[in-house]
Amino acid sequence: MRGLPGLPPAAWGYIGTVVASAALVLSTGSYGDVERPTFIVLAGLFLVCDSAPALLNLERARVSLSFSVSLASVVLLGPDGAALVGACALVAFQRVPLVKRLYNASQFALCGYIAGTVYELLRPVGSHARWRPTINLELLPFAGALVAYVACNLVMVGGILLLSRQATVRALVDEIRRLTPGLLGYGSFGLLIAGIYQAVDMFAPVLVLLPLLVARWALAQTRDQQRAHEATLAALCQAVETKDYYTRGHSERVSRGAVMIAEEIGMGPARLEAIRFAGMLHDVGKLGVPTKVLKKDGPLSETEFAAIQLHPMRGIEIVQEIGFLDEALDGIRYHHEKLNGRGYPMGLAGEEIPEFARIIGVADAFDAMTSTRSYRPARSVEEGVAELRKCSGTDFDPQMVEAFLRALDKKPWNPPKPVVLPEGEHVQTTRQDHDDPSAPLKVMGEGPW
Repeated sequence: MRGLPGLPPAAWGYIGTVVASAALVLSTGSYGDVERPTFIVLAGLFLVCDSAPALLNLERARVSLSFSVSLASVVLLGPDGAALVGACALVAFQRVPLVKRLYNASQFALCGYIAGTVYELLRPVGSHARWRPTINLELLPFAGALVAYVACNLVMVGGILLLSRQATVRALVDEIRRLTPGLLGYGSFGLLIAGIYQAVDMFAPVLVLLPLLVARWALAQTRDQQRAHEATLAALCQAVETKDYYTRGHSERVSRGAVMIAEEIGMGPARLEAIRFAGMLHDVGKLGVPTKVLKKDGPLSETEFAAIQLHPMRGIEIVQEIGFLDEALDGIRYHHEKLNGRGYPMGLAGEEIPEFARIIGVADAFDAMTSTRSYRPARSVEEGVAELRKCSGTDFDPQMVEAFLRALDKKPWNPPKPVVLPEGEHVQTTRQDHDDPSAPLKVMGEGPW
C-alpha cells in the first residue's frame, strides 16, 4: 500500500472494515483449548517466516511463507488459535507503516479463522482430537482449509489493491491465476508442519524451517533469474545504441510505447512482459549490419539496402536461443512489415503480420519521428500523431494506431531531450532513418523506397 496518506476514502473504509472484523473475531474467541506451548512455537515460527518474505518478480510484491504456519495452526489450535497466530503479524520484524501492520495482521487473523472454521466443518463427525489425527482423515479437511485460506487472502489483498488503484481488475485476475498454484503448493507445507510437530514436539521448528527456507530460496532464485534476464537485455540494447549516438534510449522508448498499446488492447501481464522485451530488442539485429551502412550519408546501394532489410532476421539469429522471449521473437522478426505488404523482410500483409510486430511498428515509427536525428530536429508529438494517422491502413494497423492514440490521451508521451554531442568529439551520423515513415530510405538508382 504505497503512499498510505494518499489512499482514496474507499480504501481507508475497506481497511477499517477488515481491522474491525479481525478485532471482533479476536475479542470473542475462546482460547481455553489453545495449548500454550504449541501456540508459542507456532507464533515464533510465524514471526520468523513473516519477517523474511520472499520478493516476487512483480514490482514491490512479496510473499510471506508464514501462511504455511497459519495453516498448521488451523490443524493444531483450531479457528481461534489460528486467528491469534495470524494476529502476531502486528509485531513482525519489518519496516512497514503501522496501518499496513494492522491490515496485514487483521487479514492473517481473518484468513486463519475462516480456514479453521472450514477445517472444523469438514472433519468427520466424532473426530475432535486435535493432537493425533490420522493423515487420511485430515487430507480433505486440510485441503478445504487451504483453499479457503488462499481464497480469503487473495480477495483481501486484491480488494485493497483495487481500491487503492494500484492494480486493474484484468491485471489482478491474471496475477491471481499466476500465483494461486504456487500459494496452494506452499500452503500445503502447513500439514507437514502439523505432522512434524505431532511427531517431535518442541524440535519441530528446527525440522520445519528447513523446507520453508528451501521454498523461500526457490522463490528468490526465480526473481534473481528474472533480474539476470533484464541485465542481459539491457546490455544488448546498449550495444545496439553505441552504433548511432542519435538513437540512444530509442529501444527503451519503443518498449514503453509498445506496452502502452498492449495495455490499451487488454493484454495480460505475461504478454505485456513479452511485448516489453520485444520492444527492447526490436533493433538488436543492427549489431549484424556494418556501421558504415547504418551511418551512410547518402543513398544506399542495393546491397547496402539489403543489409538493412535483413536486420530483423539478424536479430532473431542473435536472440533466438534466449528461451524466455517466446512470442517476443515474432515482434523482433516482423516489426518492419507493412499492412500493405510493402515492408520487409518477408513482405507480409494484413493479418499475416503477427500482433506483436504490428504493435512495435507503431511505437517504433512514432519514437523515430519525435526524436532528434542528425539530419533534422525532433518532430512534435502532434506531427508524429498526424503521420501515424496518415499511414494508418497502409503502413500501420489502424487498431494499433487508435490504441496508441488513446493511450497518449491517458499518459502523455515525453520525447527525449535534444541530442548534445560530446564536446570536441566528431560523431559520424547518417542522414537517413529506416524507422521514420515520413523520410523513407533512398536507394541508389531507384529513388525513394
